[in-house]
Amino acid sequence: MSSERPGDASGGDNLGWTLGVLLRAYQSTVVTVIGDLPHGPRGYQTLAAVVGGEHPTQLALAAHLGIDRTVLTYLLDDLVAAGLVERRLNPADRRQRRIVATAEGERAFHELERRVRDAEDGLLGALDAAERDTFRKLLWRVACDVHDIDPVSDPCDVAEELLSDGR
Repeated sequence: MSSERPGDASGGDNLGWTLGVLLRAYQSTVVTVIGDLPHGPRGYQTLAAVVGGEHPTQLALAAHLGIDRTVLTYLLDDLVAAGLVERRLNPADRRQRRIVATAEGERAFHELERRVRDAEDGLLGALDAAERDTFRKLLWRVACDVHDIDPVSDPCDVAEELLSDGR
């Protein structure tokens, strides 16, 4: 697979076009492997953060994911109904609820994680394993830097805006 197409004057320098193509392909690929998980990729990212356990409260989870607290409430309601997460009283502050994965949620996440990683590897098939690892690490570094600069932007809103071609 060629990294430069005939007649492409940009020579690969068009980051917006490149990210848009990758985002659309990622979205359609991941939706396929996630199946009926509530809220699709957004539900997957939420479940990943809950299983990771670094953002135990609903407020911390919303801030980390860049999701409005109200939207997160509905998303969590659906994950609770599916038996994947539960809200528990925070012993340190009874006004807060800790969001924890159930045993079923952890099992489901690990299976989904494997499927998503396989799909990602297929999507990044133009790169060898070492290049895919480097690519992921570089994207992670940039994403963390952007998140530190503007943590309130909802990544899903940004993605929807990119996918809609600005309409």
